[in-house]
Amino acid sequence: MGMNGSTMLEPLRQGLPPIDPAAVSSSASCALPARYEAVRGARQFTKATLGQWDLSDRFDDVALVVSELVTNALRHALPKDPPREVQEPPVRLHLMRWTSRLVCAVRDPSHVSPGAGESGDIPFPDPSGAAESGRGLFLVDSFSDSWGWHPLAGSLHGKVVWALFLLG
Repeated sequence: MGMNGSTMLEPLRQGLPPIDPAAVSSSASCALPARYEAVRGARQFTKATLGQWDLSDRFDDVALVVSELVTNALRHALPKDPPREVQEPPVRLHLMRWTSRLVCAVRDPSHVSPGAGESGDIPFPDPSGAAESGRGLFLVDSFSDSWGWHPLAGSLHGKVVWALFLLG
C-alpha cells in the first residue's frame, strides 16, 4: 500500500464497522481553514461531491452532519493565539463512498473526545454546561446510521470523528 494519502485514514478504519478499505469506490477530501466560514465551504464541497456520486438526494442529512462535525472541529482548531507561522489547515473533511455506505470524517487537532464537557468525558454534557456540542452530536447520532471517533496514530496530532450513512 503506497503513501497515497490513505495512511492518514488508518486510525479511522479501526473505529469503523468491518469494511474493506480497498473497496472504497470513491473518496474526496478538502482542507478547511480555521475560520467559521469553513462550515459553508464544507457544505459546498459536500454538495459538489455527492452530486458527482449521484447521491444528491442524501445531501440534506449528510450536510447537516458535516456541518455539526466541522463546527465541533473548528471549536478545537481555532487558535486562541494564531501561530505566527502558517501551518497546514488544522481541519480536514473526508468523504468516502462504498457501494452501500457513505462515510464523512472530520479531522481536528484536539485529543479531547467529541462532546466532552469541561468536567471530563461526558458524551452529552448537561444543559447547564457545554451543551452546544452535545446537541450537535445528538443531531449527528439522529441523522447518521452510526458514528464514532478516535485519536490519530503516529505523528499526527488530534482525532477523527466519523459518521456513517447506509445507502440503497
